Amino acid sequence: MQNREGMLVLFSGPSGVGKDTVLDIILSKDDYLQRSVSLTTREKRSGEIDGEDYYFITKDEFLKMVKDGQVLEYAQYGENIYGTPKAPVDKWLKEGKTVILKIEVKGAQKIRELYPEALSIFLLPPSMQILEDRIRGRGTEDEQDIKRRLEIAKNEILRSADYDFVVINDNIDEASNNVLNIIKALNFTYKRMNKKISEVIKNV
Repeated sequence: MQNREGMLVLFSGPSGVGKDTVLDIILSKDDYLQRSVSLTTREKRSGEIDGEDYYFITKDEFLKMVKDGQVLEYAQYGENIYGTPKAPVDKWLKEGKTVILKIEVKGAQKIRELYPEALSIFLLPPSMQILEDRIRGRGTEDEQDIKRRLEIAKNEILRSADYDFVVINDNIDEASNNVLNIIKALNFTYKRMNKKISEVIKNV
């Protein structure tokens, strides 16, 4: 019998800080954690799986979902649109899952307005120099892209004050444990356990 309520977690941080790696680690450690899958209008790339990497839909389908209130937030990058579908998130929350949205800061603000009790965690690099080294180490961006990403990162880091918790990713295992411990601890606050407490008292 499901005794825990679902919880929504907004997980943000600048490009190159290690969000995906942290998520992979914590998802392997807790069966109640569920990574939200985004919608996208871009073409599916080789090796990607519909429903796991993204929900791949047409632009017309995307815009209809927005019109019908079935997209929590969305943004356009170039010719492609990305967004968070509402139905799966609500379904997982109802099932008692802890749903994690890897999301940029503007999208996180929109989600907070819809789910004010959502937990928010910001993953911070130890320094801008280390973040720059990590981005350069990937070897996937040219100099102009690197400078643009670093400028965006500075603005995003300034928005970390909007988040409930900030975790520094100096060591990937330690950062992952800290994120997971925050999520676990929040699941046992009085406010979230109130329903279970009422059930216990009722059976006395």
